Amino acid sequence: MNSYVRDDIDLSFINRIAVLPFENNSSDKYAASRIRNIAITQILSLGLADVIDKGLVDSVILEEAVEANKPIDQMTLKRLGQRLNVQAFLMGNVDSSGTVRRGSMTFPSAALTLRFVDARAAKILWQASGYYSGETVMNRLFGLSPGDHFQISTTLVRRLLMTYPAPPPEARQKEVEKDL
Repeated sequence: MNSYVRDDIDLSFINRIAVLPFENNSSDKYAASRIRNIAITQILSLGLADVIDKGLVDSVILEEAVEANKPIDQMTLKRLGQRLNVQAFLMGNVDSSGTVRRGSMTFPSAALTLRFVDARAAKILWQASGYYSGETVMNRLFGLSPGDHFQISTTLVRRLLMTYPAPPPEARQKEVEKDL
């Protein structure tokens, strides 16, 4: 896993985010939607930020006539940020999602790239990429179940998000209270 954090910006200003639809570069046509849902759950469970409901996000994207799997320009990101009242977006790419075969065994696998993008400046604030599969020595030696695509995706998303340098919950709470 590799990650990048912009060091010239204090990330504690991020309290509310919108998770945009992920790009899908895999043959699994539902991977992007599934992993977007997992990312929303993991962001909330890790306490990284408040997340705007994806139905509202999708509705605003539709109203703004943003095309799926097309780059979003800075002005459009800024408008989306203002309409959704968010400081940043989580964007992602499903680089691969499938099954790996090793001998007679098959294992689910996934490769993802996640990034937080500033809603005003369209700068990448944080980005992480990684690969994870259900293949382990223990699974192969003892014929243990390697898990399914959901479990593999959840583990990978959580590991990637754990590289994000979130401020402590009490610092986030103070920022939220300022907004009220």
